[in-house]
Amino acid sequence: MENLIGYIAAVCTTIAYVPQVLKVYKTKSTHDISLTMFLLMITGITGWLIYGLLLNAMPIIFANLISFVLAFYIFYMKLKDFNKERLISKRA
Repeated sequence: MENLIGYIAAVCTTIAYVPQVLKVYKTKSTHDISLTMFLLMITGITGWLIYGLLLNAMPIIFANLISFVLAFYIFYMKLKDFNKERLISKRA
C-alpha cells in the first residue's frame, strides 16, 4: 500500500512539469523562468534520486528520474536563453 501511495504521488509531481516543458518546447522561450530556481530544483531532484537509489525505493527513483529529465530540459533551454541574452547585451 505504501508503494501505491508513493507511485500516485510520483505521477502527480512528475506530471506537473509537463505543461512547462511543452510550453518551452513550443515557444523556445524561457524568459520568465528563474535560472536559480531550476538549478536548485535539479540539485534537489538529484538528491532525492540518490536517496531513492540508496533505499531501493522504486517510487522515489521513478519520480525523480523522470522529473530530472524534464527539469533538465527546461534548465538546458534556460541556459541557452541566458547565454543568448548575455551575448545580445554585450553587443549593445
